[in-house]
Amino acid sequence: MKTIKENVTAQITEKKSKFICDLSYVSSKQEAEQKIKEIKKKYHDAKHHCFAYRIKDENIIIEKSSDDGEPSGTAGSPILNLLSKYELVNVLAVVTRYFGGILLGTGGLARAYTQCTQKALQNASFVNEESRARN
Repeated sequence: MKTIKENVTAQITEKKSKFICDLSYVSSKQEAEQKIKEIKKKYHDAKHHCFAYRIKDENIIIEKSSDDGEPSGTAGSPILNLLSKYELVNVLAVVTRYFGGILLGTGGLARAYTQCTQKALQNASFVNEESRARN
């Protein structure tokens, strides 16, 4: 299992909507929920804060995602799918959306949330989770 070496932020713009992905290392469900609150506060004027996380707790992986008011399956699931694809644990991805006035449709939303998360993951450095946990 691997995780991110350090927190990363990436941004894309799609039809005037701005998407900001914050990737954070978290070691517990409580830490993830606290970080989500911090990001919502930081971008308090944004319309949506969609997220997904995967936490390794002993021998199980706890997964959670949220579309935060976006149409079902257009944000949280695509973000979680990327974290799974990269085989990451102890990672939280929150994608904040500032609505630009143009509807993207369900396919457009899913693509935008995926692209923004993908960009953050491409900018990230990865380490073995066991070595990160010891530091």
